[in-house]
Amino acid sequence: MASITKEKNGRRTIQFVGADGRRRSIRLGKVSQRIAENVKTRVELLNTAVINGQSPDSETARWVAGLDFVMQDKLARVGLCESPQARNRVTLAEFLDAYIKGRSDLKPRTIAKLTTTRDDLVEHFGSEKALTDISPGDADDWRLGLVGRKLSENTVRKHASIAKQFFTSAVRKRLIPANPFSDLRSTIQANPARFYFVSREEAEAVINACPDAEWRLLFALSRYGGLRCPSEHLALRWSDIDWERDRMRVRSPKTEHHADGASRIVPIFPELRPYLDDCFNLPGASPEFVIARYRDTNVNLRTQLLRIIGRAGLNPWPKLFQNLRSSRQTELEESFPSHVVCAWIGNSRAVAAKHYLQVTDEHFSKAVQNPVQLTPAKPRNPPLPKPSAQAKAPVLQGRATRCDYLHKRQVAEEGLEPPTRGL
Repeated sequence: MASITKEKNGRRTIQFVGADGRRRSIRLGKVSQRIAENVKTRVELLNTAVINGQSPDSETARWVAGLDFVMQDKLARVGLCESPQARNRVTLAEFLDAYIKGRSDLKPRTIAKLTTTRDDLVEHFGSEKALTDISPGDADDWRLGLVGRKLSENTVRKHASIAKQFFTSAVRKRLIPANPFSDLRSTIQANPARFYFVSREEAEAVINACPDAEWRLLFALSRYGGLRCPSEHLALRWSDIDWERDRMRVRSPKTEHHADGASRIVPIFPELRPYLDDCFNLPGASPEFVIARYRDTNVNLRTQLLRIIGRAGLNPWPKLFQNLRSSRQTELEESFPSHVVCAWIGNSRAVAAKHYLQVTDEHFSKAVQNPVQLTPAKPRNPPLPKPSAQAKAPVLQGRATRCDYLHKRQVAEEGLEPPTRGL
């Protein structure tokens, strides 16, 4: 049997005699008597199982598994359960490989990103490093190592975000008590220095330098349609083109896991229509896919676009394809409501404001050429009309005899108050 003792400072301790005949103590701290009684009952069941060489019943085993690491360690020190460190000694490489293998719900590109961060973690800590041995300070050192490799801030934040994802799963599996990467900055920040507005003149120069009709359409879909390249370009089918209504259905692999995010309807803008017509009328055009020649995953569209921009006599801009989408959204916002443009581009207003919308030279030109038209402010209340000379004075209701008498009387020097006697 176990007993509960209470000290003067309110701390409670459970005492019992273990299998070796020695008295053991478990300090609970300042807890209520009810909690202490519950722990005492579980301690008695665990001690009985140890004495008899048996496993505890399933309910008691679940109770132990649900305890925090501190309480589990206290029970392990008195021989009532296995040490949580020994039980949960899972190596870093073992856990990360199992996690990535189990994410069959993710796309290949996402798996590739997870694998890159996995390799960075294993290279820094070693494959045999136990999860429980990685501290928040170790996580800080890992991040500094990424910075030391001259990676961009957003790339470092992306790695930190994936590391958080890994170790959050470990916490939920009760392999570690807390996430050592939780304090690392991981929110992707906008970088205005990498914004670039691709003008229509530049866009036409690039289109004229494209090697064939499909490349012209690839570029036009990005600059004038606002599509994500290459995922949304390669998912576009001729059956998605509504020629009569000048609309097309854009399937978005990136947002298909969001509610109603699998596809969106985008206008076939006048700037885009000629390039769609050209590809549709190509001899031997694919009966299914709009973009057919560049579907091979080994084709590097970014490298080819760099060559095309060079042939056009232009300097490459940062974020080649995203700035095409950004330029189109900035352009459309001048003519259409923001919620409409976001529905066409496939993002939210918050994302658009942070990562897409730009201040262009044209905005400055309009500001200095056209004065801002200010509407004169209207007074809140209209002015009261001036009374005419013939207007009659208002007549007060009731008797006014005393008022008239008061106005006619002369006020004495001491005023209206009667003199005070004795002063």
